[in-house]
Amino acid sequence: MEHKLDPIIIGVAQYTQSKERVPKLDPLSLMVKTSRNALDDMGSAVLKQHIDAIYMVNINSWSYEDAPGELAEKIGISPDRKVYLPDGGDSPQMLVNRAAKAISKGEHEAILITGAEAAYAMYLSQKGKIKLNWPKRKAPNYMEGPLWHGTNEFENKYGVVIPSYSYAMFETALRAASGRKMNEHTRYMGKLFAHFSKIASQNPHAWNQNAYSAEEISTASPDNRKILHPYTKRMCANMFVDQSGTLIMTSVELAEKLKINPKKWVYLMGGCDLKNVFNITERPKIDESPAAREGSKLALQRAGLKLEDIDKFDIYNCFPSIVQIIMKELGISENDPRDLTLTGGLPYFGAPWSNYSMHAIISASEIIRENPSLKIMVIANGGYNTKQSFGIYGNEASQEMWAENDDSKIIEQIMRNKLPEPIKKAEGMITVEAYTIPYERSGKPKKIIIMGRLENGRRTLAVIQGDQEVLLRLEKEDLVGRSFPVHHDPKLDLNIVSINKE
Repeated sequence: MEHKLDPIIIGVAQYTQSKERVPKLDPLSLMVKTSRNALDDMGSAVLKQHIDAIYMVNINSWSYEDAPGELAEKIGISPDRKVYLPDGGDSPQMLVNRAAKAISKGEHEAILITGAEAAYAMYLSQKGKIKLNWPKRKAPNYMEGPLWHGTNEFENKYGVVIPSYSYAMFETALRAASGRKMNEHTRYMGKLFAHFSKIASQNPHAWNQNAYSAEEISTASPDNRKILHPYTKRMCANMFVDQSGTLIMTSVELAEKLKINPKKWVYLMGGCDLKNVFNITERPKIDESPAAREGSKLALQRAGLKLEDIDKFDIYNCFPSIVQIIMKELGISENDPRDLTLTGGLPYFGAPWSNYSMHAIISASEIIRENPSLKIMVIANGGYNTKQSFGIYGNEASQEMWAENDDSKIIEQIMRNKLPEPIKKAEGMITVEAYTIPYERSGKPKKIIIMGRLENGRRTLAVIQGDQEVLLRLEKEDLVGRSFPVHHDPKLDLNIVSINKE
């Protein structure tokens, strides 16, 4: 097989702006910093002239009229193509996969991929603790598609648009499927994320470098309050971080021509981008991901590897549920000794909105440079277990031509299993498939949101209403599998389950 146009990563850099740094750099300045460092990391001043495309992940914490163009001007490159994405946690790996195809087809010689957030700086500014001397905020004059929220209008009425709501609902479905009791599953989540926290404690780029025990993660306390059942604060992604990452890709042919040190090269051995059914209420099972199941197989096939050949993983981990879903779909057991994160994960390393997995890819590249025999799989997740992008990294070329990859037929097959639209005005009995309980800051439950099936098999959402005594009692019970009478309240335009004191 001809490997001249095989895509490789040749420059990487990441940066975490310290909490104490003043003045605070804005996201564009953070990208300038990591882009310059990634250019230096390549060890070739000449290759800079060959960068003919910039791919940029969406910026949530600020906005610019032409962020890719402004970045290009500041670092001294002249790209023919500028891409600025809408939001989505799958974006970094998806852009790497897209760049691999473009380079393999000869469409571009070298591509700079970058992203940054400064949400912590924004938080301090909004609290009146600092003054930001940033450029004027302007709406982007181009973006590849609109910003999306990953849920429909019906789901939004019940709060499912808030990521912690939806992922907590996935969690209660997973718990029921696992057969664990409530306290057993809480301990399991704590143990799972304690390992992530340990890795973050050893990562100089991590936002939170405390190593928490399983009990410190799973037990509610004044500094680890309950967010939604069954999650505490330390189980949830921390978006209030200032972080940036940049990587540069080119072909083997150009790297050889410009005499870039092969020790810098990291191959994208395999990858793919797949989607699940868009609306959560229309998925056959909310504790599964056909995209992860099929995507992992495709990525491994293209890399010429088996799952047991992968030495380390970085599984997107905004909440424990997505880690478990992907573990289940890949066939990774609870006792598997391999690392499931390279960085420490979104609750501890930090969650720079759509750009988290950029740091995972950069970390994978740094690890492989130090240990060329390793094979690492990065799994990026967008939306609400909606989209997954896979990348396998190592020091060998892909077994398949990147330019020939087309996954549209697999996505079509996944979409064929979409359920009918949910019942918006429910009457009768509802059997709970999943639920969550949002809490006040004081720890008092607000309400209970449930997803379930009606007697005719159709799915719907509903809210359980009751006084504090009722909600506190139900909080201690696993509601999955239980049935309740439900009715539609026209004034609230919500499906309601009313439970009185017993």
